[in-house]
Amino acid sequence: MPVRLDHVIVPARDQAASAEFLAHILGVTVGTDPGGYFAPITLDGVTLDFYDGEYGSDGSSGRDESRPVPTLHYAFLVSDAEFDAAFARIVERGVPFHAHPHQPEATAGQISFGSQGDRGVYFVDPDGHAMELVTAASTEADASADWWTGPFQPAGASREKGPDSSTAATADER
Repeated sequence: MPVRLDHVIVPARDQAASAEFLAHILGVTVGTDPGGYFAPITLDGVTLDFYDGEYGSDGSSGRDESRPVPTLHYAFLVSDAEFDAAFARIVERGVPFHAHPHQPEATAGQISFGSQGDRGVYFVDPDGHAMELVTAASTEADASADWWTGPFQPAGASREKGPDSSTAATADER
């Protein structure tokens, strides 16, 4: 049997609220954990277990409110239709978004476009985790193609880089 990822613990201040936030954006439901420890979301066989407790060095558990939640980056590969639907929910909720992970202010309110039709967007969840939605380029070679940022365009819209493109970069600069 090949090795595969089974689950990931997602640190949270309020596991139910954080799981509901992401589940709503992705258009999925929060599952139930038989042990009652986690608020799980299952995506393609991998479970994101939102957890608002902490494990102490002595094996004890319990939330230490003085300890900050470590923030991480989670990227989700989605279809064009899933991207459009999730992006609509981001906008509907008024969640700030940006096109570049290292230039959030400069690309605020924009998404990224690859020259082969791929798109991406970043947003932050209630715990400060960087969430990324990305669609696939049409071929593996396309992944290194130029990309640029701009306003949202639904799947199938022209992706021509024009003079109104505010930021252009190569894959090496991402």
